[in-house]
Amino acid sequence: MTIHIIGVPMDLGAGRRGVDMGPSAIRIAGIGERLRELGYKVIDEGDLSIKTQEEQRVKDPHAKYLPEISRAVNVLGRKVNKIAHHGHFPLVLGGDHSIAIGTISGIAAHARTRHKKIGVLWIDAHGDFNTPESSPSGNIHGMPLAVCTGLGPRSLRSVCGSFRKVDPAHVAIIGLRNLDKAERENIIKYGVKIYTMEDIDKYGVHRVMKKALQEVAGNIDYLHVSFDLDSVDPVYAPGVGTPVKGGLDYREAHLIMEMVAESRKMTSLELVEVNPILDNRNQSAEFAVELVQSAFGKKIL
Repeated sequence: MTIHIIGVPMDLGAGRRGVDMGPSAIRIAGIGERLRELGYKVIDEGDLSIKTQEEQRVKDPHAKYLPEISRAVNVLGRKVNKIAHHGHFPLVLGGDHSIAIGTISGIAAHARTRHKKIGVLWIDAHGDFNTPESSPSGNIHGMPLAVCTGLGPRSLRSVCGSFRKVDPAHVAIIGLRNLDKAERENIIKYGVKIYTMEDIDKYGVHRVMKKALQEVAGNIDYLHVSFDLDSVDPVYAPGVGTPVKGGLDYREAHLIMEMVAESRKMTSLELVEVNPILDNRNQSAEFAVELVQSAFGKKIL
């Protein structure tokens, strides 16, 4: 397999600055070298060019920086589609979680031309299922999953084509522990599979992941994995965009990715919300690299 690394140094969708440096931090932590050690060919496509907040102004407080985010995810979607078209693997490094609109749209467009279905494992402390009407902040990194299931601004829903990118029934959120009221209502209404930290505490991460993979990966052709590092407890990953206590521990996070690897279903992956400003000696980026290794098959024996 050939893995293409794409950096998206964007923090426009977030309420806190710093995640635009995430791709650089993950590269410094050795992402390319670690994947080559596992036997993969790695091509680093570099970073997309993104306008900073200082170069523009907020036109709509309910969907901040929408024009530039729309442009960026369109560029990303086309790159991901092209990589998938050649039978290669897109690995996208964020940046805030709004970049998932581009990654998922690119994979969905590729799948659509082949009359195939995609599914999404969304590993995140948050639901990211807000719309401009429901969002308390107007930050688009709280909206990407809603957009990809057919809700939200037209300019985002139409990335790589005007069609719903993923059926909500083929989406599972894992590690959820923080929801806005309207998000909760929409997630339930649209039938997204939900596995909270309470579920993981009660039943264990192995049982939860086994069920999630059966419900999502068993019914689709392309599996996208979107890993927001804030799903991990800040003890292990302090440098994230929106830290929330009570998250996945070190082994739980690795087991999730190990089970993804064992399923042999993953066709694209993104890691988002690494914030070096809040980190301790690049600890979170190094952990992110370890998780990628697990997702690509690294084992103890």
